[in-house]
Amino acid sequence: MKKSIVLSLVPLLAAGLLTGCLCEKHHNHEAKQAKLMAEAKVSRADAEKTALAKAPNGTIKESELEKENGKLVWSFDITTPDTKDITEVNVDAITGEVVSVEKEAPENEAKEAGEKDKK
Repeated sequence: MKKSIVLSLVPLLAAGLLTGCLCEKHHNHEAKQAKLMAEAKVSRADAEKTALAKAPNGTIKESELEKENGKLVWSFDITTPDTKDITEVNVDAITGEVVSVEKEAPENEAKEAGEKDKK
């Protein structure tokens, strides 16, 4: 009987540990974002307008404030109705200028997301 109780608790303990790790990772991400937000001079809303101008009829799927190649940028993944490709638009969070515009196939986008999850 004791053995069955212990065995039934193992998955619960594992789930608790996993949840704790995920919460800590989420908290660290939020703290990093708050620090970056304090440095940004361009609001997310203004950067979104700039990014959407580069992908007509687009819808923002995901956005993030990040350091890329030493620059603080708003990064937007934008979907458009006429293609499965994702348009990634990076807007300088200090000047508001477009830094880059890249088309990414959905499979490359998924691979990139997986690499970010490992960090």
